[in-house]
Amino acid sequence: MQSEQSVIAAPARRAQVRRIEASRGLVPLDLGELRRYHGLLYYLVWREVKARYKQTFLGGTWAILRPLILMIVFASIFGGLAGIGSGSDIPYPLFLYAGLLPWMYFQSVLSSGSSSLLNNSSLISKAYFPRLYVPLAAVTAPLVDLFLSFTVLFGLFAWFQRAPSWHIVFLPCFIALSLMIGLGIGLWLSGVAVRYRDVGFMLPFIGQIWLYLTPVIYPVSLVPERFQWLFDLNPMTAVVEGTRWSLLGGPTPSATAVSSSIAFAAVLVLAGLFFFRRTERTIVDML
Repeated sequence: MQSEQSVIAAPARRAQVRRIEASRGLVPLDLGELRRYHGLLYYLVWREVKARYKQTFLGGTWAILRPLILMIVFASIFGGLAGIGSGSDIPYPLFLYAGLLPWMYFQSVLSSGSSSLLNNSSLISKAYFPRLYVPLAAVTAPLVDLFLSFTVLFGLFAWFQRAPSWHIVFLPCFIALSLMIGLGIGLWLSGVAVRYRDVGFMLPFIGQIWLYLTPVIYPVSLVPERFQWLFDLNPMTAVVEGTRWSLLGGPTPSATAVSSSIAFAAVLVLAGLFFFRRTERTIVDML
């Protein structure tokens, strides 16, 4: 009887209620909220990975076939017909594939990040959660494709009887730099793409131009010296050259290119976070 009375006398626990209101001005980052929902990020990443090749016959094999086929086509045209080489003793197919790996990952990050809000519109409009997790999951999921595509690279090492350079320990740094650049651009474009659907048409065109302005197909040594400073300002130059240096050895990436790429990524991500938070207030209304 005494225990029953104590239960009755105990105050009822209040349910936690979160009130969602329109924000004004500069919206700060809520790191505590991101920490509370950290388990959701794993779910969203796994959801992105499963959705990438859903209802496909070859599934994840496309992550291997796409860079392999592109390497064969580029090696035949630029290495065979145009006579472009690696500028060193590295076989051109190996040189080319080592440059295509970070570039294709960056393209996937850029495409997935910019369209992440549109692709998850049904989820965003039904439940509240930190919207920032949507572009974060979109730029993390392509890492699975990147790891699968390394199987072809090690096959090329065996074919040409070469071994990876010991610089490979620095490879995660350049992959992370590529992720940060793609995330920064995606944070800016994801909110814009909700309002202006032209972004979806613009990105493939810009990506094609950006490919030829980045030393993926050709070595940076072929660029005239008076124009090399322009290539150093391209943030993907450091990523591509750094990935090649990590995998194949050879010339060290330009310090100017690496420093400008890191600065570009840092400014882009920090400014993109606050821009994303500012546009987050109207995202649901426009989806």
